[in-house]
Amino acid sequence: MSTEVHDRRRWYALAVVMTASLMDLVDVTIVNIAMPSIREDTGASFSALQWITAGYALAFAVGLITGGRLGDIYGRKRLFLLGIAGFTVASALCGLAGSPGLLVAARVLQGATAALMVPQVLSIIHAGFPAHERGKVFGLFGAMVGLGAVLGPLLGALLTEWDLFGLQWRPIFLVNLPVGVAGLVLGRRFIEESRAPKALKLDLVGMVLVAAGLLMVLYPLTEGRENGWPLWGWVMMAGGLAVLVAFVAYERVKTARDGSPLVELSLFRVRSFAGGIGVQLLFGTVNGLFFLVWTLYLQLGLGWSPLKAGLTGVPFSIAVSLAAGLSVQQLVPRFGRRVLQAGALVDAVGALLYLAAAEHWGAGIQPWQMALPLIVMGLGMGLIVAPLTDAVLSQVPREHAGSASGLINTTGQLGVALGLGLSSVAFFGVVDREGPVDGVFLHAFTHALGWVATGLLAVFALMAALPRRSPQAEPAGAAEQQEPALVG
Repeated sequence: MSTEVHDRRRWYALAVVMTASLMDLVDVTIVNIAMPSIREDTGASFSALQWITAGYALAFAVGLITGGRLGDIYGRKRLFLLGIAGFTVASALCGLAGSPGLLVAARVLQGATAALMVPQVLSIIHAGFPAHERGKVFGLFGAMVGLGAVLGPLLGALLTEWDLFGLQWRPIFLVNLPVGVAGLVLGRRFIEESRAPKALKLDLVGMVLVAAGLLMVLYPLTEGRENGWPLWGWVMMAGGLAVLVAFVAYERVKTARDGSPLVELSLFRVRSFAGGIGVQLLFGTVNGLFFLVWTLYLQLGLGWSPLKAGLTGVPFSIAVSLAAGLSVQQLVPRFGRRVLQAGALVDAVGALLYLAAAEHWGAGIQPWQMALPLIVMGLGMGLIVAPLTDAVLSQVPREHAGSASGLINTTGQLGVALGLGLSSVAFFGVVDREGPVDGVFLHAFTHALGWVATGLLAVFALMAALPRRSPQAEPAGAAEQQEPALVG
C-alpha cells in the first residue's frame, strides 16, 4: 500500500470514529429534551424517566474501563465494530420500545455497547497518527464536543416537534440507525486493527462487584420516593455500601495476585488525583441533576414546546464551547488552578441568577430573560470541563496515566447517574409535597437550583487539592487514553 493511500485511509478512519463519538455525545443530550413527550406517550413515572438516563450512564460508566481492556486484548477495530453494531441495535430497540420498562432496558444496553465503542476511539487514533499530528486531531475532538453540546438538544427538539411519520419521540433514537450502519460498513473497510503490546487482564469480578454496589445504592434512591421511602430501601443502600467496601478489598487482592485490578488503588495516594476524583464525581452529580430538572421545568412547568426549550439552551451550549477553548489555550497556562476555581464560582453565580430570575418572572418568564443566567452558567462550566482531566492527571505516575484517565471518565458518568437519583429528593420530593398546584414545577426547580449552587461551592472547595499550576507536559499515555469530558 502506497504512503498516499495509507494517509488517505487513516483520515477516513478518523472521520468514522469521530462520527461514532459524536453519535454517543449527541445521544447523551438528545434524550433529555424528549422526556416530557416520552412520559406523555408511554405513561412513564418520574422514576422511570430518571432510569431512562441513569441506566445509560451507569452501564456506560461501569463498562468503560473493561471496554478499553477488551480492545487492548482482542483488537480495537474488532471491539469498535462490535460496539457500534450493538449501539445501533440498542437504538432500534429504544425507538421500538412499547413500554417504559422496555425503554429503560434498551437504554442500559445502549450504555453497555457505548462502553465497548467509545474507549477504542482514541486508541485507534493513537495507533494511526504519530505524536506530532495528534495535537491537531485532539483539537478536532474538542470542536466535536462543542458541536455535540449544541446539536443534541436542538436535534432532539426538532425530531420530537416534527413528529415524523407519527412516531412522536422515537426518531431521537432511530436517527442513529443510518449513522451506525454507515459507521459499521466504513469502519470495517478503513480502520486498521491494533492491539496493546502488553495488555492488562480483565477484572470481571471487580466489575460485577462495583456494578452491584452502585445499583444497590441508586435503585432505592430513585425508587424510594414513589414507595414512601420504605425500610428495604435503606437496608439496600447500606448493603450497597458494604458491597463497595468488599470491592475495594477485592481490588487489593487482585493487585497482589496479578497486577490487573479494575481500579488502581495506589492512585488515591496522589493528593491531586484523589481530590480530583471527588471534583469529577461531584461536578457530574451537579450536571446530572440540573439537566433533567431543567428540561422538566421548561416543558412541564412552563408548558413550552420541545423546540422552544431546545432553542432556549443554545446560549448555554455556545458559552460552554467558547469558555472551554479559552480556558485550555489561554487561561489555564497562565493562571492554573484558579481558572477552574473561578469556573465553579461563576457556575454557582449563574445558578443563583437563574433562581432569582425564575422566582421574579414566575410562569411568565421568557427565553431572553433566562439568557444571562444560562450564559453565566455555561461560561463557568466551560472553564472547568476542558482542563479538569489534565489537572487531575498532572501528578499521576506515567505508568498509570492511562488507567487514571479511564477512571476519571468513569467517575464523571457515575456522578451523572447519582445526580439523576438525587433528583428524587431535590426536585420530585417538592412536587410530591406540594401536589398538583400551579407553580409546583417552578418551586421544585428553584429548590433544585439551590442544591446545584451548593454542590458547585463544594466543587470549588475540593479544587484546593488540585495542583496550583497547570502541568508543562502531559503525562505519557494520557493523550492516548483520555476522552473529552461529556456534559449533560
